[in-house]
Amino acid sequence: IEPLESVSVGMIPTDKKEVEEFGPINEVCMTLATKVLTSPKQTVNLVKAEERVIDGRKYYDFEFTAKASNYTRHAVASVTVGNGKFYTIVSGSNERRWGKMNNKLGTVIKSFTVAEVF
Repeated sequence: IEPLESVSVGMIPTDKKEVEEFGPINEVCMTLATKVLTSPKQTVNLVKAEERVIDGRKYYDFEFTAKASNYTRHAVASVTVGNGKFYTIVSGSNERRWGKMNNKLGTVIKSFTVAEVF
């Protein structure tokens, strides 16, 4: 419906075995939000960050806002490590529509899991 409403999944190779090897949750989430998931000129605010564990795998789930000169994007994301990869899923919307979209986007993020490949 809106250009800022999207979901993206990314993965990059890593030699790490667990997400916490990258550092403490707030530090990892803030670094991703400011250096990877937004443009350099946006002002980023980490709203919250929390851990969840599914089938023994730890996920860092977080919510942040990114303010540009003409809009603010409200986003949720989750990161984890598995199968030799660092996985990221991000979804968000314009701040104006966040009230309508936050539960739906949160469900998308919470549904993200990575299965072990043998």
